[in-house]
Amino acid sequence: MEEFYAQIRAVHIWAVTASGLLFALRGGAFNLLGATWPRTLPVRLLSWVIDTTLLTAALMLMTIVRQYPFVDAWLTVKVTLLVVYIGLGTQAFAVARPRRVRIGFWVAALLVFGFIVTVARAHDPLGLFAGLGG
Repeated sequence: MEEFYAQIRAVHIWAVTASGLLFALRGGAFNLLGATWPRTLPVRLLSWVIDTTLLTAALMLMTIVRQYPFVDAWLTVKVTLLVVYIGLGTQAFAVARPRRVRIGFWVAALLVFGFIVTVARAHDPLGLFAGLGG
């Protein structure tokens, strides 16, 4: 599998980008514009397919590079923040919540998503804040 590292990494990066863009678009359309299409089954299925591809590629990369959550700090932070992101994102689409509360959850989820990307890029649990202390 190691010989496919570059291709798997490319799929992972594509899936991260697609997942983030789709979440931003769906959340904006639903929470800012009041559109109903972001909550339709075909759009949710697309999101699930992208996220499943993302997770599969992530697990393959983890195996190839032999770095694991709860062993390597930066991956522990990524996984922990992923759980936070999923929770915030779920609340951003909760129709029972007031619109401004959903917008707050959506913005918070986007910020967490962005920070997860910086942790991944830096391979450091501090992400974009790595190296600021010294």
